[in-house]
Amino acid sequence: MAHCDTVTNVIEVPAGARRIVLAGNPNVGKSVFFNALTGLYVDVSNYPGTTLDISQGRMGRDILMDTPGVYGLSSWSDEERIARDAILTADLVIDIVDAVHLERDLFLTQQIIDTGAPVIIALNMVDEAKRQGLAIDHQALSRELGVTVVPTVATRGLGLPELKGRLDEARPGRLDPGLAKRLRPLTAKGLHQGEALLVLEGDEVVAARNHVAAMPSRDEVYMDRRRRVNELIARCVQETTGGATFATRLGRWMVRPITGIPLLALALWGMYELIGVFIAGTVVNALENGVMKAYYEPFVQGLVGYLVAPRTPIYQILAGEFGVLTMTVTYVIGLLAPLVIGFYLFLAVLEDSGYLPRIAALVDRALGYLGLNGRAIIPIILGFGCVTMATLTTRLLGSDREKRIATVLLGLAIPCSAQLGVITGLLAGVGPAYVLLYLVVIGLVLVVTGTMLDALMPGTSSDLLIDLPPLRLPRAANVAKKTWSKAWGFLTEATPLFALGALIISALQVTGLLNFFQWLLTPLTVGLLRLPREAATAFIMGIVRRDFGAAGLYSLSLTSLQTVVALITITLFVPCIASAMMLYKERGRRWATNLWIATWVIAFAVGGVVSQLGRLVEVGDSADILRLTGLVGLVGVGLMLFAVLYRKGKEGSRWASR
Repeated sequence: MAHCDTVTNVIEVPAGARRIVLAGNPNVGKSVFFNALTGLYVDVSNYPGTTLDISQGRMGRDILMDTPGVYGLSSWSDEERIARDAILTADLVIDIVDAVHLERDLFLTQQIIDTGAPVIIALNMVDEAKRQGLAIDHQALSRELGVTVVPTVATRGLGLPELKGRLDEARPGRLDPGLAKRLRPLTAKGLHQGEALLVLEGDEVVAARNHVAAMPSRDEVYMDRRRRVNELIARCVQETTGGATFATRLGRWMVRPITGIPLLALALWGMYELIGVFIAGTVVNALENGVMKAYYEPFVQGLVGYLVAPRTPIYQILAGEFGVLTMTVTYVIGLLAPLVIGFYLFLAVLEDSGYLPRIAALVDRALGYLGLNGRAIIPIILGFGCVTMATLTTRLLGSDREKRIATVLLGLAIPCSAQLGVITGLLAGVGPAYVLLYLVVIGLVLVVTGTMLDALMPGTSSDLLIDLPPLRLPRAANVAKKTWSKAWGFLTEATPLFALGALIISALQVTGLLNFFQWLLTPLTVGLLRLPREAATAFIMGIVRRDFGAAGLYSLSLTSLQTVVALITITLFVPCIASAMMLYKERGRRWATNLWIATWVIAFAVGGVVSQLGRLVEVGDSADILRLTGLVGLVGVGLMLFAVLYRKGKEGSRWASR
């Protein structure tokens, strides 16, 4: 639907007066500027076709209009439509930018300049930028943009008189030569430069009211504009230690690899100690074994046994080993609830302190090789606590492609905390060389899978666009509120899925199909993996709960190599039934089924390769294991190179077709 109303329908401008428009991103202080420049002469009107109110007032003989905070000009929302029309009809624009977030705000600034509107820039919050160690050369910025830049601190009134006195200096800024060339055919048809820009950017509303076709050049224009802004930041902004607080310096250390990686390792160690040791060990043991299994389950079994004869199918489904009323409640309250609360507590602390965005920025480049961006570190970290919960949090990723890649990696190569505890205990008895073999194999599977998915799936990973807020001490009330709301939301959504999983497994047990599946896996476990026949039971139990499967290996008499092969296979094996239910809910039946089958194939294939290579190497001591690790590494590197070359070939074909 075309919106033809503009701000000219709202504001009546007296003869000889100028229409001055305040523009900027959200939360840059526009209202402070508006109140200071207009005083008491303010009117509020309803913008045509919307429920949004706009403020306008007199500034001497001129009219000043305050627009909604936006990140760009387009017809996609009422806020952007108002800002778009106001700027296109303005006699001059006062563009307010936040000096602390200059890299973000200058994108809108450059778009306003590209419309051809006369502009003057208020560089606001320069005091806060100085406290954060940012030295901004506003004169160089003025030269680069081709417009006047006035430093201000609006809340203290600093720079406002100078800004008001220099409004006559407002003028059109510097236009990129490439963009000017693209605009020329449209302006030659009589289009206003601003309207021509929006037509070029694919704005169908603006194109329709100018009776031309919208052009599909938005991505190229936006990429060129982002590149231009990055160049401006590099030339005009420097990070200094002068005036910077300790929090500012620490924030910078967190995003630099040489200091950020050790700090991240320290944070992850703290998370492991809190969740992997204290909660997964002490708290879960007290709740699961000390309360649920000692008191709750016997009570429920006695109650159900009073109503239904024990050992009957109904009793087994309700109160048996995998019962809906026993295993489900024990699993949710005794295991999942403390882990979920612990992870969301830790996540809330990271988020409220401002550290979480810095982690995303630190790992962004590395995750880019897996088809993800830095934001994916959140579900990956959560996956080491509970893959079910982590699968749910893939919703925060920017594209369906990234959600699918992250979901595959979570289900395949990220062991949950419960499973990780059992794996750690088993690895403790095999020696450092075998531990290295396990870590190398799982790490390679993670990297190779991500690289190949990035190469094979259409599209590319989205850019990480994220603000880095100031570091601060977390507020207890905020942390508690976030933790409770997210943990409660997850548990209420996931509990029915766990109950369904328990029902399915109980039905398999009652009908004897569970034993049938154990027998079905025997050729793979004995022939391919060279494990005892009883290992099939551990894999079946891994479907119920991943740590059940790993724990099932404790009772088997295994060599060190067999232990590592079994742990590799069970780590890569299908997600537990609760994770599978969440997977079906989030990604759909067909895709989840394909992933379920693929994890079986990959798990047994990788475990089989390691086992068969171990047979060829004739493992006897640590040196043999290191040779085996090297062989596995070569196979993994070869697969990665194939994926990278394939991706490069696709990119080359795409560019050639252009």
